[in-house]
Amino acid sequence: MDGPSEGAGVVGVVGEHPAVLDALADRAVETVHGEARAVLDADPAAVVAAGEPAVVDLVRAGVDVPVLPFGAGTAVRSVPPLGVDAVSQLVSGAYETVERPLLAAQPSLGEPVALFDLMLVTDDPARISEYSVWCGDEHVESFRADGVVVATPAGSQGYARAADGPVVAPGSGVVSVIPISPFATNVDSWVLGDDRVRLVVERDETPVELLADGRPSGSVVPGETLGIRRDGSLTLAVVEGSQGFFG
Repeated sequence: MDGPSEGAGVVGVVGEHPAVLDALADRAVETVHGEARAVLDADPAAVVAAGEPAVVDLVRAGVDVPVLPFGAGTAVRSVPPLGVDAVSQLVSGAYETVERPLLAAQPSLGEPVALFDLMLVTDDPARISEYSVWCGDEHVESFRADGVVVATPAGSQGYARAADGPVVAPGSGVVSVIPISPFATNVDSWVLGDDRVRLVVERDETPVELLADGRPSGSVVPGETLGIRRDGSLTLAVVEGSQGFFG
């Protein structure tokens, strides 16, 4: 595909990876390194993200160019931390691209999108609340729990998997919905269309917070419907050294 080439364009770097910066300098590539929004303001042709937090920061900053993750896990096809030879492939344009869907909550409570998951949890870990899950206009189930997580395929390898949810393949057009520490032992988890999920907090006994990729994004009013839908995607640069989604 067409991509950056040596001596042309800017490559951004978000997160700390001195070896990547050295590799770019050795190839005389113009580089901008810093916080996600400042890097994107420099209009890079592609961005290297060192670690999962850097990938999330770029998503929140609205990145719309290919991202090559280092040491950020298989869910985003990242390069192992020591695989700095991947820099040569990035700057020469010798990479393919794959998409990872992003999720948005409607109405928005803060951060506009999430790469891995959106989660409703009680502010007090010792308290539970009651939640209901809907698929379009169909009621799926109501349950009492510490919370509920809606995970993309990328997120299905993270917290959702630790909560006994399934790993969902990329490109399947679905999300996994998993109760967090449910009060009952017979509560299911579900795989639903990524544009049809609705969540409702049914009780107001304790405050409930929305987390986007693990970061606070506002409080949810009991009785209010929170729609979860796909909203764009993250473009990943995949090189020869990139990990497979399933490891």
